[in-house]
Amino acid sequence: MARSTAAGVSRRGPLDAESREWLRCLAGTGRDARSAAEREQALARLHQLLLRAAHAELRRRSHPVRIEGRERDDLAHQAADDALLAITSKLDRFRGDSRFTTWAYKFVIFEVSAKLGRHYWRDPPVQVGDEAWERIPDRFGADPAQHAESRELAGALRRAVTEALSERQRRVFVAIIVDGIPLDALAVELGSTRNAIYKTMFDARRKIRAHLVAHGYLHDEELRKS
Repeated sequence: MARSTAAGVSRRGPLDAESREWLRCLAGTGRDARSAAEREQALARLHQLLLRAAHAELRRRSHPVRIEGRERDDLAHQAADDALLAITSKLDRFRGDSRFTTWAYKFVIFEVSAKLGRHYWRDPPVQVGDEAWERIPDRFGADPAQHAESRELAGALRRAVTEALSERQRRVFVAIIVDGIPLDALAVELGSTRNAIYKTMFDARRKIRAHLVAHGYLHDEELRKS
């Protein structure tokens, strides 16, 4: 059963001391100058933590969007600002299942993901079309050098995508693998989430591998390894 603290925060179970202190300061229910000052200091500290997390996430995930310099710094600040607003408006949803800072980091990671996705569509690269298909057979456990004709294997992949996948799986596979659209950008375009796109790609790749095995382009051993 959820319980309520003096700050009006609903949670389950006891909180660690650090999380309790974050909530106490950020709630800022007192009307005296000391309470207001504590809240402002806590907001500033939290913003700095979120900003560092945003920079780290952008460094990890900005390829192939290639956001550098001042542009990356601006994006990090935007993500930290928006995450801070979201966190302070949802303090009552923190249940204590993790440390407060761990919970808070999820907000800034979400903001970075959304902003990277929207950024990509400002100037998407030109798609390479048929050439891309000829470069991807090795992603499914087959070395094109082992085949008499790499074009034949590329054709088999295209048939597998057409015949074995659902419409959504085809769209996700072609966007990510063939057209090189970043996962974050595709999630924005489809109004979906990273996890949902990951799941769709996992299922699509499994179906394609099974199709290639059934038509003699992969062996069962290669299927189990991939």
